[in-house]
Amino acid sequence: MIDLVNVAKTYYSKAGDIKALQPTDLHIRSGEIFGIIGLSGAGKSTLVRCINMLERPSSGQVFVDGQELTKMSEKELRKVRRSIGMIFQHFNLLASRTVYDNIAFPLEIQGLSKSEIAKKVQPLLELVQLEDRADYYPSQLSGGQKQRVGIARALASDPKVLLCDEATSALDPQTTKSILDLLQNINKKLGLTIVLITHQMEVVKAICDRVAVIENGVIVEQGSMVEVFTQPQHPTTKEFTKSVINAELPEIIKKMALSDTYEEGSKLIVRLTFLGDSAGEPIVSGMVKRFDVEVSIIYGNIDQLKDTPFGILIVEVAGEKNNIAAALDYLHARELKTEVIGYEL
Repeated sequence: MIDLVNVAKTYYSKAGDIKALQPTDLHIRSGEIFGIIGLSGAGKSTLVRCINMLERPSSGQVFVDGQELTKMSEKELRKVRRSIGMIFQHFNLLASRTVYDNIAFPLEIQGLSKSEIAKKVQPLLELVQLEDRADYYPSQLSGGQKQRVGIARALASDPKVLLCDEATSALDPQTTKSILDLLQNINKKLGLTIVLITHQMEVVKAICDRVAVIENGVIVEQGSMVEVFTQPQHPTTKEFTKSVINAELPEIIKKMALSDTYEEGSKLIVRLTFLGDSAGEPIVSGMVKRFDVEVSIIYGNIDQLKDTPFGILIVEVAGEKNNIAAALDYLHARELKTEVIGYEL
């Protein structure tokens, strides 16, 4: 659906050139929700604005739905942009127009009649759950309602792609969740490809299928959202995932005197990471029954990565040496990540 081939963007000025985006390759599949995450100034907004050519790349090629946008004139781009909707952090609504008229605005520009506009606007009001706010003005709306208007307006031209530039950054957590639920519903109902720019890992975790991490104009890591969250490779990615999934050992474990080898009477400390179906399996109770060991839970946490259950459990396994070894082999054979932290005397 979207392909960036060696796309770069440099801003030139007398004070010095700024390389906002280094040569970048990116492929976004049709119908997926793709997250691009980075800190302020990382280049993520420049990247997304290159997709719809609001920023013309300094070099490289941009393809959307098989069309090369970088070869198009401004007149050709204006037509193509109808298939690329965009919503913003600060809503960008027209204060003097009602909710209905804000949504209708791009259709008016296209020259549609009032009856044609009504046929499009009314279903969009229902989709974003603002049927009873059609005659309200932006000043009478909450932040979440304003963003719903922005989403409806972006959908008015029946786009194939929806670009979201920090669309939830100005919203409180509860409203953010409702907007993310709406975007996910739109993605499923309309089959829309959504590109979501954010600095909030919680947003990526909630609805994205795949994600790219950008730093200093360079995509440092990308992959499925679950892979990036559970197996981050780059230091920047690890910092982002820490805010959602705390991979640090609890203080109670750090204070333990641990050894790398088993000694008579010592207990195994092991961290188990559960993903998907394995999160619901009775693995600990199965281990106790099979190998005559005692298991104490030291720390546990369960979460959700979009539709995938994800959990971390740190347990203490006590028993005879051979039984502990057999229990550890059993854990290694399961569909979960097993990490030996050490042996406690």
